[in-house]
Amino acid sequence: MDRITKAARLMIVSDLDHTMVDHHDPENLSLLRFNALWESNYRHDSLLVFSTGRSPILYKQLRKEKPMLTPDITIMSVGTEITYGNSMLPDDGWVEILNQKWDRNIVTEETSKFPELTLQAETEQRPHKVSFYVDKTKAQVVMKELSDCLKKRGLDVKIIYSGGMDLDILPQGAGKGQALAYLLKKLKTEGVPPVNTLACGDSGNDAELFSIPDVYGVMVSNAQEELLQWHAENAKGNPNIIHAKERCAAGIIEAIGHFKLGSNSSPRDVADFVECKVDHVNPGYEVVKFYLFYERWRRGETDNCETYISSLKASCDPSAIVVFPSGAEKTLHECIHTMKGCYGDQKGKQFRIWVDRVLSTPTGSSTWLVKFDKWELSGDERCCCVITAKISAKGSGASYGYTWVNVQQKWLEEYEKKDDSTWLF
Repeated sequence: MDRITKAARLMIVSDLDHTMVDHHDPENLSLLRFNALWESNYRHDSLLVFSTGRSPILYKQLRKEKPMLTPDITIMSVGTEITYGNSMLPDDGWVEILNQKWDRNIVTEETSKFPELTLQAETEQRPHKVSFYVDKTKAQVVMKELSDCLKKRGLDVKIIYSGGMDLDILPQGAGKGQALAYLLKKLKTEGVPPVNTLACGDSGNDAELFSIPDVYGVMVSNAQEELLQWHAENAKGNPNIIHAKERCAAGIIEAIGHFKLGSNSSPRDVADFVECKVDHVNPGYEVVKFYLFYERWRRGETDNCETYISSLKASCDPSAIVVFPSGAEKTLHECIHTMKGCYGDQKGKQFRIWVDRVLSTPTGSSTWLVKFDKWELSGDERCCCVITAKISAKGSGASYGYTWVNVQQKWLEEYEKKDDSTWLF
């Protein structure tokens, strides 16, 4: 959060399962499209917030399974936990608010009297969330009776039903909507309210997100009936909430364009980087473009021609050095020469590259130090390097492109590559 010294140009607040993450997309193409768009156009001056019903344990598990970016803020357990940054520092102020009129022991005691409720896994039981499964034919009756019981015991709770089976009991002040409202108020108090906020969801527990004033909303095309019903009853005439034509992350990209919140052209949608001209180039875009081309080269999805190799060499200083995680050194031109022999070696295989946490710091009028995580998925193996690169602008400005001056790599702990003989960039 310290990097945001002025109002974020855009704050995206997105649910994960079936919204940002499409579990019916084995190649994760829509998620990878969003990743490339965010890191190339938004990471440097915007905020990414994940708002999920998952507990921290299941959230971390999903991050190991899918090529997800690192959010600036994470809201978990249906809005009962707020954390910041990669280290996931908890928001103590939010905890104090949730403690009001909440007694977990009483909730547990009263819910045990309802045989219709089946307790969810222990990982999903949190300090301010008690979660069950319930048949949808019985959900409404159970919710009303349970609410009356807890009210008589002096508690002020919220009962949320979503996904056609999940029933969560939270403090009245909790929920995805209240957590977002709390964040917006906090940012405003600190003098950095986001210029625009886009909420994204697919199920009933996301409805609250769309109830916050001055927030744009997108229900992805695969949104569940419960959310569509809420929209029909509560927000049908609201032009700031749309039902996207695209699924999951592709629907989020669609909404960015629909509401004119910024660029919605992902680098992954660019067919030829040599011919493509971009109006607002930044070091983040250069990093995303470089590694996306490398992925396509290894997958054999671009032409094997000298034009591309020459263009790549032209973007590297002739004396530019790569320091590998092992400590070995090569010039970037040597790496590009080695890359020529790797054309199509991953064709037809599960091989993807994405970058995360791209942060560029100016070191001069036309030079930047760019730090980022470079992830590589090859079959079942996922590895990651933390990379620091020095990049300079060509000519009199960034519109002329960039030159890579040097690159230093080190393995991210627990994600070292077993065989690093083919590790180039």
